[in-house]
Amino acid sequence: MSDFAILTDSSADLPAGLAQQIDVQVLPLAFIMGGHTYYNYPDNRDMDPHAFYDRLRAGELATTNAVNVAQYTEALEPLLQAGKDVLILAFSSALSTTYNSSRLAVEELGFKYPNRKIYTVDTLCASLGQGLLVWYAARERDRGHTIEEVREWVEERKLNLCHQFTVDDLHFLKRGGRISAATAMVGSMLHIKPVLHVDRGGCLVNIGKARGRQASLRALVDRMEETAIDSGSLTVFISHGDCLEDAQTVADMVKKRFGVQDVVINYVGPVIGAHSGPGTVALFYMGTDR
Repeated sequence: MSDFAILTDSSADLPAGLAQQIDVQVLPLAFIMGGHTYYNYPDNRDMDPHAFYDRLRAGELATTNAVNVAQYTEALEPLLQAGKDVLILAFSSALSTTYNSSRLAVEELGFKYPNRKIYTVDTLCASLGQGLLVWYAARERDRGHTIEEVREWVEERKLNLCHQFTVDDLHFLKRGGRISAATAMVGSMLHIKPVLHVDRGGCLVNIGKARGRQASLRALVDRMEETAIDSGSLTVFISHGDCLEDAQTVADMVKKRFGVQDVVINYVGPVIGAHSGPGTVALFYMGTDR
């Protein structure tokens, strides 16, 4: 088995148990609420996700901070000193400076540890889309592939990692500048729900709309039908903004329509949830293209 470490950040929204199971180290991004800084650990030790979304519903604002160079250096050095090579899979550079911080840390540590291999990949992914790509990378590592082979596998396939999602409250997209105030007002009045995805540049893009919540959830699965590769044998990840029942509805539709067996469900973490809001549901899978 290849002996190298995989490092990612908490925007991957991996459940703590799964991250441990696949032997992946997760660096926490920070979020600020009520003047206090919290860290988005996979085990939610700083704040329970339900409490986070309740505070958003009550009108509190949350801001976020990327992983910085010092955090990467602190996490990487013990691995390098132990003789490990490291592959970093970072949050989309279009949405965060986290990848750039990893790149600077790799450059700095490359001089200090010239005999170690340290690579970083801009996944152009977010939430459990990033998490699913990390899961695949860990699988390839555990199949005995070298660090270079796994890095190449990720680079070649990251744009096949499809992200389909919808939101329930347009206020948060309006606040983040994704839609105009007029669009948000009219959409709310008419119960219009946007359908969005993460494009090939790693940006959030509106690709459609649906009338009503259930229609928007079906639209995610319809989109999967158009783009999924070997859908019956796929592993599918689903994340949600404190709306587990809706996420389970999407999981049930995916299982029924495609015969999918493996579905992982987890919260949209606070770093992304601060911008997408409560009621977000996102569906991730390998497809022909984004």
